[in-house]
This record gives sequence, C-alpha cells and structure tokens, in this order.
Amino acid sequence: MSKSDRELFLQALGEVRILKHDRIEDRPPPPPPTPRQTRLDEARVLGELLLHDAECLDVQTGEELSWLRAGLPQKILRQLRRGQFAVADELDLHHLRESTARQCVLDFIATCVSDQQRCVRIIHGKGQRSRHGPVLKNMTAHLLPRIPAVQAFCSARQVDGGTGAVYVLLHQR
Repeated sequence: MSKSDRELFLQALGEVRILKHDRIEDRPPPPPPTPRQTRLDEARVLGELLLHDAECLDVQTGEELSWLRAGLPQKILRQLRRGQFAVADELDLHHLRESTARQCVLDFIATCVSDQQRCVRIIHGKGQRSRHGPVLKNMTAHLLPRIPAVQAFCSARQVDGGTGAVYVLLHQR
C-alpha cells in the first residue's frame, strides 16, 4: 500500500474511537423475575385459611355492600360508589359453586394486582333463585376484606349490575 493510499484510507475513515468491549449488546436487559410460585402459594394458603374461617356474614338479597379499609378516607368509597374509577376488568361468578368461585376471585385479584389494575368489577349475582339465599354474594362480601390488595368495595351502579355486582378498588404500588 502506497503512502497516498494509506492517507486516503485514513481520511475516508474519519475519527476513530477505541471500543471498550468487542461485543455489542443488541437486546435489552431481561425484566426482573416475578415470584409467580410464591404468589400462587400465598393465594392457596389464604384460600385454605378462609375455608376454615367460622365467621359468616348474612347479606340479604338486594342489600347493598360497601367496605373501606381502615385508615382510608371516605371520599374513596364515595367516588367508587359513583363509578368515578374506570373499571379495567371484570369477573362473572354466575353458575359457579362457592369453592370454585372463591378460588376464581383469589386468582382474579392476584392477576389484576400483578397487571397493576386499579378498579375491577365482580359480578356475583343477587341470589334470588338460590334456595339458600345469596351464597356467592355472601362469599364475596366475606372474602374481599381479607385480601390485602383490596382497599375498598361497594355495590355497583344500577347500569353495571346494581346489588348483583361490586366494584373493587385495588392497592396501587
């Protein structure tokens, strides 16, 4: 290679930087691991504890439900009752047995929390055709306060199911 060729080559290259690594990372870093099995185990234990809980609420057909975690302002419950939170997802418990419905609610809430959803609706029905009263409504009213992620719940507006459904406000991280 002649001197003029070398000078032309260096001129064509321009300014050169020295690389610290000989490889280029072309993919983003992986997301942090999620403790999926731990969440499933905790949900299963919670479900087992709730099965042995002797306390039972006796909610009547047509009766409105409402609950607010201690320490939270009443304003949150008023906003929830008025439908001022956008409902991100819903779960329909119609035609399910109580044990199946309980597990569905636990799984649904766990999924919604991991998806960072703020407000969801659970349709439990009014229990008017049940011989034993509103079984799923009682189960829902009894179960939701025991789930740590639930901040508040109340019966839905009439257009969203009335006393046959509840809005559930979940904790945001």
